[in-house]
Amino acid sequence: MSGYALCVGTCGSCHGMFSFNPNKVPSLNNIPFCKPCVDSANAGPRVAKGLPPITYAKDAYEACPEEELFF
Repeated sequence: MSGYALCVGTCGSCHGMFSFNPNKVPSLNNIPFCKPCVDSANAGPRVAKGLPPITYAKDAYEACPEEELFF
């Protein structure tokens, strides 16, 4: 029998609580960033500086099978 895992944490930018797949969420030094903040950064400051957008898996903010967890 297997289950699913979902982490809940605080965004490194807005400090809001959100849930995510710990293996796929965009993070910096193990500090996760929520989807609205990543999307906002991609649409604003990153484009203005000519930087490539931050990419993330389509399931980065969904539960993952527990056997896929690794820390």
